[in-house]
Amino acid sequence: MTANQPDPSWPLLRRMTRTVVVVDLVESVRLIAHDEEGTVRRWQAFVHEVVTRLLPEHGGRLVKRMGDGLMLEFESVPPAIRCTLDMFTTLAAHSPPAASPSAMRLRASAHVTDVIVDEHDLYGAGVNLAARLLQLAEPGGIVVSGEVRDRLVPGLDAEVEDLGECYLKHIDEPVRAHRLSPPPAEAAWMPPMIANALRPAIAVVPFDAPNQDAMQQLLGDAVADELIASLSRSPELTVVSRLSTSVFRGRAGALPSIRTHLRADYVLAGTMHIVNERLRLVVELTEATSAKVVWAGEVRGSVPGVFSGDDPMVHDLTHRVCSALARRQVERARREPLATLESYCLLMAAVNLLHGTAWHDFDRAREMLEHLVDRDRRHAAPHAWLAKWHVMRVQQGWSTDMRRDTSLALDCTRRALDIDPASSLSLAIDGFVHCNLMKDLDGAAQRYELALAENPSEPLAWLFSGTLHAFKGEGGPAVHAAERALALSPLDPMRYFFESLTATAALADGQYERTIEHAKRSLKLHRTHTSTLRAMAIAQVQLGRLDEARETVRALMVLEPQLTISGYLDRSPSSGFATGKLWSDSLAAAGVPAS
Repeated sequence: MTANQPDPSWPLLRRMTRTVVVVDLVESVRLIAHDEEGTVRRWQAFVHEVVTRLLPEHGGRLVKRMGDGLMLEFESVPPAIRCTLDMFTTLAAHSPPAASPSAMRLRASAHVTDVIVDEHDLYGAGVNLAARLLQLAEPGGIVVSGEVRDRLVPGLDAEVEDLGECYLKHIDEPVRAHRLSPPPAEAAWMPPMIANALRPAIAVVPFDAPNQDAMQQLLGDAVADELIASLSRSPELTVVSRLSTSVFRGRAGALPSIRTHLRADYVLAGTMHIVNERLRLVVELTEATSAKVVWAGEVRGSVPGVFSGDDPMVHDLTHRVCSALARRQVERARREPLATLESYCLLMAAVNLLHGTAWHDFDRAREMLEHLVDRDRRHAAPHAWLAKWHVMRVQQGWSTDMRRDTSLALDCTRRALDIDPASSLSLAIDGFVHCNLMKDLDGAAQRYELALAENPSEPLAWLFSGTLHAFKGEGGPAVHAAERALALSPLDPMRYFFESLTATAALADGQYERTIEHAKRSLKLHRTHTSTLRAMAIAQVQLGRLDEARETVRALMVLEPQLTISGYLDRSPSSGFATGKLWSDSLAAAGVPAS
């Protein structure tokens, strides 16, 4: 054995991905000085409860004690955050009242990272980052990395506030950090659109693979997408977006949350079993309010057949669900899906990055979509999302050539509609291009109407339609359409975008306080979205809050330093309407330069 070789009796190093949580007792030195024995006793009782109750409940492990702190590890993020929140509640039960000088408070941080694991410790740069994030946490607070935030559902797992890029001691590059707080006992405000509609709302939860295999889970997402596309063809049903329902897969006892967060009347869920490319779905249709199973059964098909459209499995399941709900059989037209699972994964990743918070993520989305288009030009969705990328680039002030981005966006939607003229997504995004880049509001309205005729539950068509009404100063229809979009996709990863455009709708209706409420919700999730800041500044001016409006515009100008009133009017579809003058005058009053 040489000096560079480990002792063969040492355990082998194991590398794995873990959620690392660091917890620390605030002002422990002062607490010990004030009441040494009492503080130690209460801390020991707390740690004992963490080790014997909380960690077993949430699947965590105590890595080590660090005097007045703990390091914990978990296999995934949601249970790690639930456990951390429970620790705060548990310590409060062991601590004197908050007003007492002996009151004990925690702060915590978390990061997802690849680590080297042994029975005594965790090793790796990511472990250090998890610990360094603790310096950003206030007493009673939790601060997490962007990697943790991306695995959480804001409003369901926790309330999330974007802290932006933060510099940490001994970390060379700034780190995107987020502050967490407990989720609200009640769901965030949601318009009562679905609950009051004459049509029952159904949520399809992606089918669960019993062995938790990641690729099979993605196949479960794809099967759910196929079923949602089929169910959405019925004008008698409202179907919740799969991007919203996917967060409930594998969550025990999720029915109350689904009812609360998604406003769904019925939930379709089940398990997926695959053997030699043969697919079996075991499915239950449940009434959300009573938890009564109104139909249960199974359907079978082949994996290649389901995705080529040759297998009748999805059509069969659609027929059974609609019959159970006493509705007529859905007339169905199949869409050609992406040819392979790998392409499907690539598309879903690109859509998420397209609505991320950083430029490098946004640009990476373009690379992925262009790669996907080059791989297989038979699918409409990648072309449509690439068109939206160009619109977002202009709206964020990142475009160096608006005319070129407009031309490229139109080319993308033309290709998408050549492939599938009835694609509601492509029609909606084509309308978005015509409205936001060409100022062709009549052409945009026609496309939104076509999209909703194809799919009455297309949330983007409702959202963009609301924005079009807002630009024209039609406040009532704008708010109605925006609320419908929010109701159809309440837990969408693009939630900040929905909140931002709903703020614009409220702005057109003169609901300035509500505009600010929606803008703040949007900024809490994505603080660098310039359209949101513009809407908030305008509302603040209209309410006479000039100091607040100027502060908002200062933040806006940091993100978009080239912004001028003339440039805003050149690109805004509202410029030909009274709203354009009102909004541009308000921005000028808040400090945006004329030219």
